[in-house]
Amino acid sequence: MSGDPKRWQIGLVGYGEVGRILAEDLRQQDIRVAAYDTKLDGDQAAPLREHAAKFGVALATSHADLTARSDFIVSAVTASQAVPVAKACAAAINQGTWFLDFNSASPGAKQRAAKLIDDAGGRYVEGAVMTSLPPYRIKVPLLLGGSGARELSPLLNAIGFASKVASDQLGVSSAVKMCRSIMIKGMEAMVIESFTTARAYGVEDAVLASLAETFPDIDWEKQGAYFFQRVIEHGRRRSEEVREVAETVREAGLTPWSAQGTAERQGWMADLADEGLFGTKGTKEFARSANWRTEADRIIAKTKRET
Repeated sequence: MSGDPKRWQIGLVGYGEVGRILAEDLRQQDIRVAAYDTKLDGDQAAPLREHAAKFGVALATSHADLTARSDFIVSAVTASQAVPVAKACAAAINQGTWFLDFNSASPGAKQRAAKLIDDAGGRYVEGAVMTSLPPYRIKVPLLLGGSGARELSPLLNAIGFASKVASDQLGVSSAVKMCRSIMIKGMEAMVIESFTTARAYGVEDAVLASLAETFPDIDWEKQGAYFFQRVIEHGRRRSEEVREVAETVREAGLTPWSAQGTAERQGWMADLADEGLFGTKGTKEFARSANWRTEADRIIAKTKRET
C-alpha cells in the first residue's frame, strides 16, 4: 500500500447519502474509489449505478470483492450493520489495510468490530461524525479513536477530511457521539411531538412565542421545519442510531428511557414516510416543506382518520 493517500484505492462500504458524498469529493481529487452496497443487488440499484457511472466509481460485487481490492475502507452503513459489515470485510481484508468505522454505533459495538478487523490483520480506527454531513461534506468534523488514530488522522486530512484524535482508546469517540445524539436526536423527536400536538390544539403560535422567550437565539419556525425535514427523510437511519444510543446508555449502567422514546418516535416518522404520507421519496415534494405545519397537518389528518 502506498504511503501517499492520494494513490490509495479507497473502498466505500455503503453507498447511501454518506457514501455518495464521500465518493464525489474523493473523485474530484482523482482518487480511485470503489463501492459496495447490498442495495446494488435489489430494485433500488438503478440510481446507485447511475451515480457511480457519473463520478467514475467502480462497483464491487460483494463485501469481500471490495475489501480485497482496497487499501483503505470506509464503513458507512446503518448502525445495526456496523458489526456484521466488519465481520464480512474481515474475511477478505489485506494485511495492514485501514478500516475506518464511520458508523453511529455504541462503544461496545465499535470494540467488537475492531476485534474482528484487527484479528484478521487489518487496522481498525473508529470515527465519530459529529454533525450532519451534507453541509460540510468530506470536511465534516470527525473524531477518531483507537491505537492507529494518530497515524491515520494526517493521512485522512491530506485527502480532505477534517479529523482529529479524541483518544487512543476505542470507544471514547463513539461515547462522545452517542451522548451528543441523546440531545440532538431527542430534540428532533420532542419538537415533532410538541409542535404537532400544539398544532392539533391550535396553540402552536403561543407555544413558539413562549419558546422564543426562553431561547431567544433560536428561530423556532426555521428549526422546526429543519427537524421535520431531516426526520421525515432520514428517520429510519436515525431510529437505528438512537437504538445504538440506548445501548450506549445501558453499557453505562443506566436505563435509556429518553433514548428509547426517541427511537420510537423517529421510527414512527420513518413508517409514515414509507407509507407515502409526506410524498414520494426522490421527488421535490418529499420532506421539502419550508413550513413544518404542512407536515404536522398531514400527521394530524392521518391520526383522525385512524380514530
